[in-house]
Formats: sequence, C-alpha cells, structure tokens
Amino acid sequence: MEMLTTPETSNQKLATDLQTLATDVVRRATAGGATAAECVVREGDEFSTVVRLGQVETLKESGSKAIGVRVFFGQRAASTYSSDFSAAGIERMLKSALELAKITSEDPYAGIPDALKLGSLSGDLDLYHEDVYSLPGAERIDYARRAEKAALDADSRIKNSEGGSFDAATGRKVLTNSHGFVGEYRRSYCSVAAVPIAQDEKGNMQRDYWYSVARSLAKLDPAEQVGKEAARRTLRRLGARKAKTAHVPVVLDPMVANSMLEHIFEGVNGDSVYRGASFLAGKLGQKIAGDNVTVIDDGTMTGGFGTSPFDGEGIPTRRTVVIENGVLKSYLLNTYTAKKLGLETTANASRGLAGTPGIGPGNYFLHAGTRTPPQIIGDIKDGLYVTEFLGMGVNLVTGDYSRGASGLWIVNGELAYPVEEITVAGNLKDIFNNISEIGSDLEFRGSVASPTIRIDGLTVGGE
Repeated sequence: MEMLTTPETSNQKLATDLQTLATDVVRRATAGGATAAECVVREGDEFSTVVRLGQVETLKESGSKAIGVRVFFGQRAASTYSSDFSAAGIERMLKSALELAKITSEDPYAGIPDALKLGSLSGDLDLYHEDVYSLPGAERIDYARRAEKAALDADSRIKNSEGGSFDAATGRKVLTNSHGFVGEYRRSYCSVAAVPIAQDEKGNMQRDYWYSVARSLAKLDPAEQVGKEAARRTLRRLGARKAKTAHVPVVLDPMVANSMLEHIFEGVNGDSVYRGASFLAGKLGQKIAGDNVTVIDDGTMTGGFGTSPFDGEGIPTRRTVVIENGVLKSYLLNTYTAKKLGLETTANASRGLAGTPGIGPGNYFLHAGTRTPPQIIGDIKDGLYVTEFLGMGVNLVTGDYSRGASGLWIVNGELAYPVEEITVAGNLKDIFNNISEIGSDLEFRGSVASPTIRIDGLTVGGE
C-alpha cells in the first residue's frame, strides 16, 4: 500500500528530523567530554516585496537553516554555529566548540538551568498559520501595490511614495539540552505597509507611514485601509512649524509611547541591573512611577507576537508583573543574571544560535486606562501631541532624557497644527512619576505595546 505524504506529515517528519539531529548533537557533545550542552536549530522561509509608484522595486524570497551548540566544561563555556548540515559540517562545529570551551576562562555563574525548571507550555498558543504563504506571488505583490495606491489616491497633495510593502515569514525552532529537554515550536507572520510622501503648495515635503502585522493572513488589515491611514498620518504633518519653548503637558501617540516602555525594559533588564548601568538598580519594592502605572511582561498570551512555549533556555514562559501601581515588583531575568543577582529567572532568556543567552520581552505592555485619546487630549488647553521621536538622547544610568520630536500642537483640546524641530526633555525618574493619563487604546503591533499616555512636567524646547 502506497503511503501518501501530506504537508502536515511532511512538517511532522521535518520536526522529528530536526529534533533527532539536535538531540544527537547534545549526546555527542557530552560523549566528547562536555559536562553540559545545549543545541538550537532554526529553519524558516521569508518573502518580502516593495512596490514603489506601482513598480516592483525589490523582491526577495529565501529559506534558511542553521544550527548552534553551546558546551560546558565545568564553568568554562563556548559556542559555535553552522549552516552546513552535512556530517562533516556538524562534526567541525562540535569539535570547535569542545576545543574552545577548554581554553575559555571560568565563570562561576555559567551553566544551563536546573532540570526541574525546564519545560514547555502545553496547548495551542496560536503562533503558526500556513495561510501567510497562501497567496500566489503576484497577489502578494498586488497587496503591496494596493496599499501604496490607496495612499496615493487619497489626496492630490500626495505626490510621491517610498513604497508599499508586503512581507510573510514562517519559522521553526528546536531546542535540546543535556538535561533531557526537547522543545519545538513554529511561528508565522505577515505584514503590509505604506510610506507616502506629501507636498504642500510651497514645495515642502512630509512623510509618514502605517502598517498592519498579524500571525495569519486572515487577520491582516485590508491593504486599502493601511494605505488610507498612512495618507491621513502624512497629510496632517503638512505645514509643520516650530513651536515656542514651553513647559506643557505632552501626549504620546501609542507608536512613540512604546519607546518609554522600552526605556523601562532597559532599566529592568538583568544585564543592566547587575552591571549597575540602570537607573532602576537597587529599586525593587520601591515606588518608581505613578499609581496608575502597571507594566506586565507575559510570554503566554495566545497569538501574541512575543509568545512562545519556552524561553531561550527551555524554561516555560510566564506572566511577570514588572511594575504594579507604580511599585517596581520584578526585574526581567535569564538564568545567568538571576544567579548574579541572587534571584530567580523570569523566563526571559532570548538567544540566537551562538553566544550566551540575552534577555528579551515576552508580550510587554503598559496596562490600559479607561479614557479614550480624544478625552485625554480634550482636557489640554496648550500642549504637544508627539507622533515621532528622533535620535537617542537617553542616559540609562542617570535617567536624563532629551530627544528630538515632531507632532501636533494641542490648542483648547484639539489637535490644531503640526510642529517639528522641537526637543522633549526631562528625567526618566520624573517622567514615570508624571504619567497623569493612560489611554484605553492598547493594541499590539509587536511584542511591546503601549496605549496613548499623557506626561506632565516635561520641557518642550523650540524657538
């Protein structure tokens, strides 16, 4: 009887093959004298196209597969990786790692996690959808073209474009280690974007963008909707002027409010904390933000862009309250930084194919408030609504903050006119305490998400 191979059985076979390979690499590493070892295998496919003024400007389609191993001789460690899956290639990779580990310096905190801490979340986390590749190539290009066309058609002042784009990708990751952990998961995503350029009667140009990203093609916003929103955001920047230097309330659009969350992330990152390079070092249990500020990191959310069944070391992901009602409750840690600080890992290990694991977010977000953005803006007589930050004037040790910005000036509760070439300055310690309003508009467009926020006490520098 002939056996039929469906895409699903083919995928299962590939998963089994990769798991077998990774398990075998770990076995051979320990047979070669390593006291502990771990192996990661990644494979994936990517498609990307950019259409500019209706013509295909770039078109990329690629597949990749790579393997990495990390080995330990006591507290000496080394890692190597390869994209050569031949027997000779795997042998070379292993031999290099074993030789290197014998000559590296000892680190008392090195090692893989205890066996009892390892595991994987069960159930379907809704991370993978085959439909991201369901469109034929011509229709993927058309998706990008439609987004750009909708932006160009929205208004006669939109004269040019940096393009419309469509991307799709799928990936698989396998992780094994010498404590018997074997974990594997798949992810997918697709996105569509448009970047129009508008020109006023004086010839001054402005650009902005909009995009949609989803795990499944079925959940992606229509191309036309993305193009129209990109046009709206671009047109509102026309006629931008400088503002007078003032001490006014500042409202951050969700797209830029994310950056404030990222500064908190850098501040609670175990690497920064144990090096003393964070303004939040030594602040556990202390009030560091307003009562309304609650920040959560949750790697378990179904379908989330930062969701996975286990972290980069094979520890089940979890929900961690980072800040609760303004009080710093937890740093974000991997096994190494947790040992350094005398704490427990928060399952935030993030890793590539080689090197020691770093620290990355799960689904990391500021808890939403109850008021809408128009309600928040409506309370402000004179203030700034920021739609873009420029430059990186942030000192994470002292908290000093100064960044270029552009956006819209608020007059009597309305977005009145666009402004540019201004700076927003303050200190992160004060900024987090002076978040006076948090919007109800929390939406994930990546693993980090924030609603609209209002901050008081900042200096807006202009003319």
